[in-house]
Amino acid sequence: MEEALAAGATRTERRNVNKNSYPLIIPMKLASLLTGSLTLLLLCAGGSSRVSPHGQVYRFGYENVLGTSLDLKIVAASEAAAEKAQQAALDEIDRRAKILSGYDPSSEFSQWMRTKDRAVAVSPELFEVLDLFDQWRNRTNGALDASAETITRVWKHAASENRMPTAQELASAVATVRQKHWLLNAADRTATHLDDAPLVLNSFAKSYIVSHAADAVMRTEDVTGAVVNIGGDLVVRGAFTEPVDVADPCSDAENSDPIASLAIHDRAVATSGSYRRGVEIGGQHYSHIVDPRTGQVAGDIVSSTVVSPDAATAGALATAFSVMKPAESTQLAAVIPNTDFLIVNRKGQRFASKGWRALSLPVSPMPAAAGGGATFDTSMELTVHLEIARINDFRVRRPYVAVWIEDQDKFPVRTIALWMEKPKYLDEMKAWYKDDRLRAMSEGTSITRSVSGATRPAGKYTVQWDGKDNSGKLVKAGKYNVLVEATREHGTYQLMHQEIDFSGTPRQVELPGGTELASASLDYHKVAK
Repeated sequence: MEEALAAGATRTERRNVNKNSYPLIIPMKLASLLTGSLTLLLLCAGGSSRVSPHGQVYRFGYENVLGTSLDLKIVAASEAAAEKAQQAALDEIDRRAKILSGYDPSSEFSQWMRTKDRAVAVSPELFEVLDLFDQWRNRTNGALDASAETITRVWKHAASENRMPTAQELASAVATVRQKHWLLNAADRTATHLDDAPLVLNSFAKSYIVSHAADAVMRTEDVTGAVVNIGGDLVVRGAFTEPVDVADPCSDAENSDPIASLAIHDRAVATSGSYRRGVEIGGQHYSHIVDPRTGQVAGDIVSSTVVSPDAATAGALATAFSVMKPAESTQLAAVIPNTDFLIVNRKGQRFASKGWRALSLPVSPMPAAAGGGATFDTSMELTVHLEIARINDFRVRRPYVAVWIEDQDKFPVRTIALWMEKPKYLDEMKAWYKDDRLRAMSEGTSITRSVSGATRPAGKYTVQWDGKDNSGKLVKAGKYNVLVEATREHGTYQLMHQEIDFSGTPRQVELPGGTELASASLDYHKVAK
């Protein structure tokens, strides 16, 4: 996957790009302080995450929403209005998931799937999504198809036996995909299920739901803006412009340098990629994205990001572009108004629409840190894997989490990640908060980040440390403490810490799980080339 780096740029060179490179927004001393996942939040003094000319920006984070994470930013006149708006978003997500889910046996879609050769009156939402699938199946010449699940199951079955699918298995699956699976009648809004092919509405249903959740937020009184991000597919609405990073397909770390940074206003962003989910066969990763036309998994394209006023369009195209040739994708996008894209292939080549540059924010190279025999070995890095404990099968508020590095004198060296919602509860991060030096480097700042990337499993995150301190300088080689802290508002608390010698010898450490973090692991290793 390393070949998918930007053409001509090495991983080291890309790390010398300031990932928070908006000079008019972010103070330089904070540029490397808090990177990270899930729309990383830097602190501010008030009761919200950011001050906007149109109100305060309030942030809410949840796990296990549509099988992944949910981040909300709401621009509102008061915290009460923001709380009301976030509940409206959650209610709308639940309502539409109850209609469209292929995993909930009681959903309207699942119940309709159990019928056959009978016209069934369906809800406007289900009819609309089925109709959109018909439209996108035609517009992409079969590159997007709800019955692609037929092919996915062939690959999963073969992987369970540690073998490749046979040509006959794939040919049979493709023949099934090419059949007509339903018939719609707009006059009486009925849908007739025609065959037994497995159907899943994943391709753009998430983006579709995100859009309607954002609309629900905007209908709330005293709300002027919103960002709704579910698993990397997001919508920005209202009098608000959001900086959005496009995740690096070569790294699973939440705080890796993005391959692009965008300024998004009143549009949707969706990213599809082969790098986070799939199957393993013979020690090799195969994407979860399959080409309905051939039965093969996505191979050449590793990341497809689409920006469009319509979220379903962005989601549909991001999926389709992962299996279409870049020339096909360019031709299709050209006839869809105000739609832009960035496609990255396995060799690192980039294919972008003509309007992509207009959306892009500039990135500024940072001076390379001076090397030396006594400094952190730049050929090494630390990867921290975290899994948030799953309390139940329903969504749950994300705990506050901090990950940072201390030297042997317990002096703070670098905050790798800080995930939180309300500053007024930050003092419950007892170990992180008690250090005035850590807090002083964060207070008075009001910056938020959004990330668009391939969907990750709920609660599983990765961050990295490149051996630099908060000023961007390499630290000395030697022993340091890695600390991971998690807490909930007036709730449970957990602190992990581990000493590691960062002197060039690889080491892996598994940390015991607890109430808030089910597991954590540290991997000090060579940087992949």
